[in-house]
Amino acid sequence: MHDFDFLQPDTVAEASQMLADLGDEARVMAGGTALLLALRQRMLAPSHVVSVAKIESLRGISFDPQSGLRIGALVKHSELSRSEVVQKHYPVLAAMASQVANPQVRNQGTLGGNLCYADPATDPPGCLLAHGAQVVVGSARGERVLSVDEFLIDYFTTALEPDELLVEIRVPTPLPETSGCYTRFLRTAAEHRPLASVALMTRRDGRLCREARIVVGASVAVPRRVERAEQFLAGKTVTAQVAAEAAEIVAADIEAISDSRGSEEYRRDMVRIVSRRSIGELFGVGAAA
Repeated sequence: MHDFDFLQPDTVAEASQMLADLGDEARVMAGGTALLLALRQRMLAPSHVVSVAKIESLRGISFDPQSGLRIGALVKHSELSRSEVVQKHYPVLAAMASQVANPQVRNQGTLGGNLCYADPATDPPGCLLAHGAQVVVGSARGERVLSVDEFLIDYFTTALEPDELLVEIRVPTPLPETSGCYTRFLRTAAEHRPLASVALMTRRDGRLCREARIVVGASVAVPRRVERAEQFLAGKTVTAQVAAEAAEIVAADIEAISDSRGSEEYRRDMVRIVSRRSIGELFGVGAAA
């Protein structure tokens, strides 16, 4: 690991000014789970590390029935999973957070840091997108609000400007009759990073699907909604056959990636299986082959 100067600003504006002055020579640290690994492996060699751990405005979880959920960028995955208000109003989000990586990462890593790292093989982005979440980014110049899919651009690439920080995540209040699930597929029990994930949020009356949001993650460069499958489910009484047909649409419409962890064909097949099972389980029907 190379030597670097460690800076600890007290405000977003102060941190923003540091980043503007230092440019590419600086890296931001929140929980540090990804950054420290990159430093140890000498993948990065910044002259300065700007820790945002002392910026109190980046902490906390709050809920208002009108405006929804506010999650500070420094909230840890374990905090999110244990939050009573999240468990009550956003149970899918709480369940997802309880599965992120491993206990060490969940107890140290932050939701904001996870989103800014933009690793395709992670859990929060797809689940947040299915909930209709937005992110607030701030700098000394002010704040702007982006949807999750506007924020995530490509592999390990976000819409953050060089002097900006992710400040908070906002999740709207769920509409009545909303339910959902988040399902991840791991190649082996020893893995911590999903090969494929599906986040499903619906408004339903029993097995009648009034509205659906389907988001695929991990097997694509950035999580994306599958709108054709959503439109297919809307207004239908879900049976095992309908679940299977919707899953075929999901698998057909994604731009699956291919790498050392899995080929495009394999990932597409896993997305189809996970989608079919998720839809079937949520609506209480068996999954047709």
